[in-house]
Amino acid sequence: MTLVLSAPRLAQPLRLAGLVGVVALLFVVSLLHLGFGARPIAPRVVLEAFLAFDPASFDHRVVRDLRLPRLCAGLMVGAALGVCGALLQAVTRNPLGEPHVLGLNAGATFAVVTTLTLGPWLGRAGVPVPAPATLLAARPLVAALGAGVMFAAVMTIGAAGRLGATPLKMTLCGVALSGFAAALTSAQLILDDQTLATLRLWLAGDLSGVSRTAVWGVLPWFAAGLGLAFALSGRLNVLGLGDDVARGLGVNLTRTRGAALVAAGVLCGAAVSLAGPVGFVGLLVPHVARTLFSRDHRLLLPLCAMLGASLLLAADLAARALAAPREFATGVVTALIGVPVFLLLAARSR
Repeated sequence: MTLVLSAPRLAQPLRLAGLVGVVALLFVVSLLHLGFGARPIAPRVVLEAFLAFDPASFDHRVVRDLRLPRLCAGLMVGAALGVCGALLQAVTRNPLGEPHVLGLNAGATFAVVTTLTLGPWLGRAGVPVPAPATLLAARPLVAALGAGVMFAAVMTIGAAGRLGATPLKMTLCGVALSGFAAALTSAQLILDDQTLATLRLWLAGDLSGVSRTAVWGVLPWFAAGLGLAFALSGRLNVLGLGDDVARGLGVNLTRTRGAALVAAGVLCGAAVSLAGPVGFVGLLVPHVARTLFSRDHRLLLPLCAMLGASLLLAADLAARALAAPREFATGVVTALIGVPVFLLLAARSR
């Protein structure tokens, strides 16, 4: 399946201007995100909350105590999903590759829900169960393992048969196994009303209710996944030249692909553990970054991080504004944007 959707990349001066624009876009969206809410706060006051903090100012405390954790969560989740999508598309050479389509989100969600529903059941059976704080701290690891196991299953089943692992087969396997994992997750939640009530918004992919503690708990996993991805960027460029050329240039294909998939699993686990299964950010962002700026992964990955964060914050703003004072889940808005793009990419692929 070869992607035929392409557009001429920008000339060097325009590309540099575009990079500045991406940084400016992220700053502006972050400023609007902090100022938007039941109590609107002007951008000037938002900046003062950081540059000249006044503990007696109610607006300053709203910005720093209530809205900053949600902003940080949006930045981390959007960046993680953007980079994760770029890694998956590079390693699988599949233009439709992203955590939601290839099953990573569904695997991570199933793993998290299973640990939450099994805990009380094991406790009633007399089996020692870790404290809730321990389970919360381990959630990124649990989600990463779930994402990794699901993606390994997709790769194994997709590689079976005479044609091997074609992008189309992997996409279909990802969609099918995602549906299977979602069915198992729903079955668990039907039998556990308390967990369902607790995770209702999280299951739709949402940033509301994210605590400062949760952000700090996920930060090391996010940093580790991002650092590993950036460290692999040079080898991903060589991998894009084809297996024979990469092998001839001394790149260990198995080790490079394995490390990239570990980074993708860790980033997906960090994102899902914080905000639930948010879809299509990892599909949209790498295509926009490659089309407008560069295919060089040393530049592409940081761009995907910034564009992914900007997209998720904008989606979160829309989710809060469209039905104010009520809110949609952030994942609903990303799906409304992502599904038409997914269909367009699928239609233009051959």
